[in-house]
Amino acid sequence: MMSFIPLLLVGILFPAIQAKQFTKCELSQVLKPMDGYKGTTLPEWICTIFHISGYDTQTILNNNGRTEYGLFQINNKIWCSDNQILQSRNICDISCDKFLDDDLTDDMMCAKKILDNKGIDYWLAHKALCSEKLEQWLCEDL
Repeated sequence: MMSFIPLLLVGILFPAIQAKQFTKCELSQVLKPMDGYKGTTLPEWICTIFHISGYDTQTILNNNGRTEYGLFQINNKIWCSDNQILQSRNICDISCDKFLDDDLTDDMMCAKKILDNKGIDYWLAHKALCSEKLEQWLCEDL
């Protein structure tokens, strides 16, 4: 009984983040509004996201003193804020942990800001792996 109480408190104090492991077709459906934005096609997005996060919203990577969050691997030095980098530019004006849930609305808004400022090659996987031969990233269900 005593071990149940701490678990209950943890469950109350830290509600579960609704994370999602997307499939290619599920993600294609959600990302439809991004198709063609700044010339980036849906298959390019699907390929890039696969290579940077494996379609998993809870992906967190440490990279050269920065932490990158979520499907789009948005970093805490420039685009979002967390408790690790106090001087984040936070251009997207959002807490980084918002990129770890299954609601991609804020993720997509921030990804568009990144695209506006840095272009698609901000995501290194794009140029190396997702700039040609994209047929495999199409979803037949759309």
